[in-house]
Amino acid sequence: MKLPRRKFLHLAAGAAALPTLSRIAGAQTYPTRLVRIVVGFSPGGPIDISARIIAQWLSERLGQQFIVDNRPGAGGTVGTETVVRATPDGYTLLMANGSDAVNATLFEKLNFVFIRDIAPVASVNRIPHVLEVYPSFSVQTVPALIAYAKANPGKVSFATPPIGTGPYMAAALFKMMAGVDMVIVPYRGAGPMITDVLGGHVPVAFDGMSSSIGHIKAGQLRALAVTTATRMEALPDVPTVGEFVPGYEEVSWCGIAAPNNTPAEIVDKLNTEINAGLADSRIKAQLADLGVVVLAGSPADFGRLIADETEKWAKVIRAANIKPE
Repeated sequence: MKLPRRKFLHLAAGAAALPTLSRIAGAQTYPTRLVRIVVGFSPGGPIDISARIIAQWLSERLGQQFIVDNRPGAGGTVGTETVVRATPDGYTLLMANGSDAVNATLFEKLNFVFIRDIAPVASVNRIPHVLEVYPSFSVQTVPALIAYAKANPGKVSFATPPIGTGPYMAAALFKMMAGVDMVIVPYRGAGPMITDVLGGHVPVAFDGMSSSIGHIKAGQLRALAVTTATRMEALPDVPTVGEFVPGYEEVSWCGIAAPNNTPAEIVDKLNTEINAGLADSRIKAQLADLGVVVLAGSPADFGRLIADETEKWAKVIRAANIKPE
C-alpha cells in the first residue's frame, strides 16, 4: 500500500489539530525517562554521528538521557520498523533518512508504510555526495566521463555503497539523465568501496562528502562534481553535476521522526529544541565537520521533504527497474 502524497501532507500538517488536556500535560513534563533514537545503520556514518550530536544536545536541553540505538539491517528497514511499531509516546524516535524514501518503493513488501506510520518531527541536515575518480583515470571532467561511457557502453563501472543508499541512487539518476550505459557496482559499505577506488580497481565512484573529502584534498581522489544544486563551500572549485546534466540533483537527508499518533505537543517540543540546536554554533560546527548541510524547519516542512523525495525516487526506481539485493 502506498499512501497518497497529498494525504500524507495533510496528516503531517493536521496532527497539531488534535490536542487534549492530558496530552498537553504530558508534553509539559516530557521527557521523564530515557529516550531512544533508533538508527537503522551501524555506528560511524554521517547519519549515526548526526543522531549522536542531536542526542547529546537534547540530553543537555531536556534533562533526560537521549541515546542512539543502532538497529542495522535490510537497508535501514529493521530500524524503521522498530520505531513504527513502538508506543507513540515520544520515547522511541527514528533518525529517518533518504533510504526510507527510497525503500518505500524499492521493497515491494514491507510491514509498514513509511509515510503513513511515522510523524515527521524535525529535519536535521542534507547529505551531499560527490562523483569522483581515481587520479590516473584518463577522464578529467563530467562531459569527458559521459563521452567516454558512451564510447564504451557497459565497460565503465561506478562503485557505490549498497543499493538504495544515496550514492547508489545518485549513480542510477546519473545513468538515466546522462543517457549512459555504465555498470553500478554496489559494495557492502563505504569503507571497502573507498579501498578499491583508491587502489584503482574501480575507476569511478559516487560517495558521501564526509568519507571522501579527506582523500580529495590529499590528491588521492579527483572530484569531478558534487550532486547538490549549487557548489559546495567545502569544495568551491568543484562543479555540480547539474552544470553538465541539466536538472540533476541528488542530496540525501536525515531528521528525527516518531511513530504516527505521537502527541503533537511532544512533536512540537522536540522540533523547537532540535531547531535551537541547529542554530547553535557548536552544533553547526560539528555537523559541518561531517560534510553535511544544516537543514532546520517545521514538522510540516520535513513532511513535505519526505513526500517529495518518496515521489522522486519512486520514479527513478521504476524507470531503472532497480531491485533490492
